[in-house]
Amino acid sequence: MRIISRSVRLLLFALVLLSLSSAAFAQIGISVSFGPPALPVYEQPICPESGYLWTPGYWAWDPDINDYYWVPGTWVLAPEIGFLWTPPWWGWEGGVFLFHAGYWGPHVGFYGGIPYGFGYFGRGYEGGRWDNGQFFYNRSVTNINVTNIHNVYNTTVINNNVTVNRVSYNGGEGGITARPTPEEESAARERHVAPVAAQTEHIQAARSNPQLRASVNHGAPAVAATPRPGAFNDRGAVKAKSAGAPYTPRPQGKAAAPAERGGNNVPRPPANHASELQSHERPPAPNTGNPKVDQKYQQQQNKLYTKMDQEHQKLQQKQDQEHQRLQQRNASEAEKQQVEQKHQQQTQQLEQKHQQQIQHLQERQQPRPPGRK
Repeated sequence: MRIISRSVRLLLFALVLLSLSSAAFAQIGISVSFGPPALPVYEQPICPESGYLWTPGYWAWDPDINDYYWVPGTWVLAPEIGFLWTPPWWGWEGGVFLFHAGYWGPHVGFYGGIPYGFGYFGRGYEGGRWDNGQFFYNRSVTNINVTNIHNVYNTTVINNNVTVNRVSYNGGEGGITARPTPEEESAARERHVAPVAAQTEHIQAARSNPQLRASVNHGAPAVAATPRPGAFNDRGAVKAKSAGAPYTPRPQGKAAAPAERGGNNVPRPPANHASELQSHERPPAPNTGNPKVDQKYQQQQNKLYTKMDQEHQKLQQKQDQEHQRLQQRNASEAEKQQVEQKHQQQTQQLEQKHQQQIQHLQERQQPRPPGRK
């Protein structure tokens, strides 16, 4: 039987994550053997302008330093009209805490019942709604300047979680006990979009900021939320009032969960532009024991990988030209962000296509059972 290289196995594993239903971007991204700190107490920054949607802050995991770090809540432009944000969440399963990534979609799915606040009280989103292509904000739970934003309404929301706790994970000892409703399960099967470019950059900036590490801030980050992605030094950024619960240091010797869940189970951040893509590592020459068959398989591999490299280059040239046109026209920030979101979707769609092609090639090259042609 032909041996599949480690690089190809990793590519196939990535494809599995991408193809597990239309909720691909809600799949597990990392597992840790101890839970994240409680959600810090903080105020919501004022919405910068109409069209921005709130994405609550959460604890993420950095395997390089074996520590949680806070990703500040922020206001973000949705990738498509009618789309809402389903926040990421941690859940206890199989003896470890698993991270479920957030995603954009037409409805809010299950996010562990975590009481993130500001409209995200454990079920759905009460902070606003889309109406005829425009987003309307619920003033009762979101911080809106009505002088600048007029598409608002007032609906009182009964939040049963505020007096309970600020637990940041589902299941396990002391965790939230919520389970998905039929509506949330249905939402998980809809078409989803990954975090936009501004969000991934926001996450990377948080990861590189030592002050946002749980071991440093003890559950009360210096930047708890920002008015826009990455605006950590903006005067509108807010500091945590306090930790949501007494901070418990990482148990001695505990870090990420064992590797049996698929390598180190830490996916690389999705590429935002074709220029960030690397050439796919070509697998070793096939070795079926039949030289003619091996030569045929090698030709198929070379043809596919050459074509994928060409498509990378073509998309990169197209995106670079669009960047140049934006600079020449002095385009607005909103227009630039829309183009960045489009580029991110183009890049991820191309990568998903390539991974599917690699899988199909591997399937064609598998030895056939006796008696089959």
